[in-house]
Amino acid sequence: MVQPSTPGGFHASIFGGPSASISNAESGNSASHDPTTLSAAGTVVAMSTDGTNTPTGVPTPGSATSSNNTYILPSSPAKNRIAAGGYRPKVTRTRGQRPACLVNASVTYCGNNQIFAFGGFDRYTDEVYNHVLKLDLTSHQWSLVDNYGDIPGVRMGHTATLYQGDKLLVFGGENEHRTYLADLIMFDLKTAHWTQPAVTGPIPQGRARHAAILHEDKLFIIGGITGQNNYVLDDICFLDLKTFTWSKSWRFVGRFDHSAYVWADRIWVFGGLSEDMDKVSDLWWLDLKGSPEFDSRPHVGVFDRSSSNNRTLGHASRPPYTSMAPASSTSTSGYAANSRTAQVNPPSFQIKSYAPVAPGSISSVKFISGPAVPSQGSGIHYHAYSSGCLLDFVTPAATITPRECSLSSLDLNTMRWQKLAEGHEIFRPDYRWQYCTINDDGTKAWLLGCPTDPGTNGYEEYLSDIMEVDLRKYGFLGNNMAPEPRAAARPSATVRPSDQPSKGLGGDLAKLFDQPPESGSGTDFVVTALAADVDEDGLDSGSKEHDDMSQDPNWLAPDAPTSRPIHVHKLILLARWPHFARLYNAQMAEFHTKKMHIPEPYSVVKAFLYYLYTDSIQGTPDARESDGRTALTDVAGLLVMSNIYNIPHLRLLCVNRLARELDVEHACVIWLCAGLASEEWLRKRACTFCFTHWGRIVRTQGFLNLPRSALVELSQEIDMEGRIVGGEELEWGGMGPGEMQAPRKESVSSNQTQTMESEAEDDEGMEMN
Repeated sequence: MVQPSTPGGFHASIFGGPSASISNAESGNSASHDPTTLSAAGTVVAMSTDGTNTPTGVPTPGSATSSNNTYILPSSPAKNRIAAGGYRPKVTRTRGQRPACLVNASVTYCGNNQIFAFGGFDRYTDEVYNHVLKLDLTSHQWSLVDNYGDIPGVRMGHTATLYQGDKLLVFGGENEHRTYLADLIMFDLKTAHWTQPAVTGPIPQGRARHAAILHEDKLFIIGGITGQNNYVLDDICFLDLKTFTWSKSWRFVGRFDHSAYVWADRIWVFGGLSEDMDKVSDLWWLDLKGSPEFDSRPHVGVFDRSSSNNRTLGHASRPPYTSMAPASSTSTSGYAANSRTAQVNPPSFQIKSYAPVAPGSISSVKFISGPAVPSQGSGIHYHAYSSGCLLDFVTPAATITPRECSLSSLDLNTMRWQKLAEGHEIFRPDYRWQYCTINDDGTKAWLLGCPTDPGTNGYEEYLSDIMEVDLRKYGFLGNNMAPEPRAAARPSATVRPSDQPSKGLGGDLAKLFDQPPESGSGTDFVVTALAADVDEDGLDSGSKEHDDMSQDPNWLAPDAPTSRPIHVHKLILLARWPHFARLYNAQMAEFHTKKMHIPEPYSVVKAFLYYLYTDSIQGTPDARESDGRTALTDVAGLLVMSNIYNIPHLRLLCVNRLARELDVEHACVIWLCAGLASEEWLRKRACTFCFTHWGRIVRTQGFLNLPRSALVELSQEIDMEGRIVGGEELEWGGMGPGEMQAPRKESVSSNQTQTMESEAEDDEGMEMN
């Protein structure tokens, strides 16, 4: 019998859901009017006019009878499972002119495997710098960059934002005299040349430790501190980089040392310190869509009478509104922080004027507690953003234990926290990390720091080490492949696929997917999968031989049952499926018969073929999920197929969705398929989830349908000293002699009012504003 590589395919499998099936004889009869028929192994077979499956223009192999010559698509050899422990980022010692452990410098990944550092404060010498340093990530070599032009003054607490792939936009900061800066300077990465463009409009308040983000050729500046009393700013403004004109300032949220991100036409702000100097864990966002104030495009046909009169008559125009006092070019000490730069350092009473509230909807959410919610009040946190998610690196520090370190993510679409890795799985305790930067694609992050051991020849005084974190190992797709918000991805139940607007050639061809040739679809290939009633006892790839179905393992027996045919285009398979193209281009006779069989469950095979058309796993037109999306069990099967046929993009899509939507009902399936696909991080995560919710897991259909070998393997994942707590011991919270006692939660009766944490959902502990 043909044994699937992915478990599932019949009504009692862990995949669930019956797959449509017909016997080979039935498929031959039903397709008697069709010049092509289905092969049970993923091979193309042509059908003669008399109804027999005879290869066109090639001799029939001796192992196949004249009535059937369906070739079973071979799969790649199963890869060995990677060592226990899975992925762990590697720490590398850098060389060359290492910078000191600077405070409030800017560290930016600028593409081409290069990180640039600028400015900062040396904690050991009390010096403030304006040096430019470059770290080559290929050779791990630091070098001091010779720079030219209008070189800026020393500063710290500024921001450096990559623009157009070859420029750094440096804004603000403070100099050695505690003067807060409001200048914009531009560094050309190719020529190492500094320029200071002439800007117009209301220059924002000088500030440091703010956030800067780039969106549609606008540089947004958010928050920061300023003034002699370190007043916390709550404003937002932007510089139009096409005209170098500053917008007015609006009130948003008072923060400094925070992070900011643009996603789904919203500006997101998280973390940092509040106006009360408290570390905060609330998330704020500002909706940009539908607010003309954020659109700096010229208004065609509108004549600015005021500006025209000012230009022609020389009259002084009314000063633009700003939330701060007029700018001053020097500080109270008399030092100019930077030539030709507007500086502001007014007394604090001048600052506290009111600006209008930012246009657009402003919302916030506060995360109070939860098993995966990282506490912002302790430890050293670095925030980055990728694929519509907030990443929180809780790094080792003297104030927290290694158990409190972690890597967590917040899905900005669902507002749900997930713990991606424990501290010991990603961090080494003998290091302290000072900076974090991420590439534009959102697939890799780098932490820069130093060892804490005094016996490391002084390395603890420099940014001597770097740790590269491959976020794709944790299921992140990257910003270029980030999934759309769930609401936008759902197809309308009342709109047919043919009525949808064109999404490119692949989307248009997908409308012809699985349409018979007589409908005018142009399909010229037939694919079959496992029948619904195929016995898959064992579910372990390779546990049974193909000889059960045929004397020749490459050919399907004439009476072997298969699923209904799936009609596809050979050109799509050749262009999008390298494994199939290699076999076809080898001029194998069976691959010129326009018929193939893939020994996998029907729903998984259909989802796989549909992915080849659309580059998406959102779902086939007849997907089993109520919202039209591919079922999680089928996505788990796709993960195994991505490993068999070596399709990295498909693997990323599957790992991303399985990690996001891991739940009790599918945890066992995800654990099993992640192991088959050698996805150790996902397998461990699913395993931990299973043990955390063991009482519920063992009552799911997925657990009951696991093969015996998988049940044993899952049970042995537990630590050697592990045990199940139940009965009276669980009721009274007993955990053994000398261990911490914790009373079990009482039930909430109708006359009681209690606040209880949810055991299943992380997003129960939130306050919405």
